[in-house]
Amino acid sequence: MTFTYDYPKADLTVDVVLFRIGINGCNEVLLIKRADNPFKGLYALPGGYVEIGAGETCIEAAARELSEETGLVSDTPLKLVGVFDTPNRDPRGRVVSLAYCGWVQKTNNFAVAGSDAEAVVWANVAKIESLAFDHNTVIKAASRLCFTGPT
Repeated sequence: MTFTYDYPKADLTVDVVLFRIGINGCNEVLLIKRADNPFKGLYALPGGYVEIGAGETCIEAAARELSEETGLVSDTPLKLVGVFDTPNRDPRGRVVSLAYCGWVQKTNNFAVAGSDAEAVVWANVAKIESLAFDHNTVIKAASRLCFTGPT
């Protein structure tokens, strides 16, 4: 038996907030420069759509997107930050995103742009300005959860 309903559907995405302690001792976050629209040329968190048809979980999607866009694999488990579902957070339509955060050690931070990323940078969290989507809000939430430092 198949159940269908006449309700609008939302897309499901994930975002990854990966932190490290920078060379100068400040907290840094990994950002990608978007190669495609929307927000082409702006910095954003690594992330993307969950491959629902492939049976992918959200945490699996987060790890996949991080690897595809930056070449990194987090050496610590990713923690769920929260759900970000403000209407109009994405100009492509109604998008609900689960954000995850984690830490990498200095020796494991050789990120390279891949997939739909034009560039990858480690940015000082205290100096981040306007990011794509609602990623400034996501980073603030992740900071509250993750700034206990690497464990």
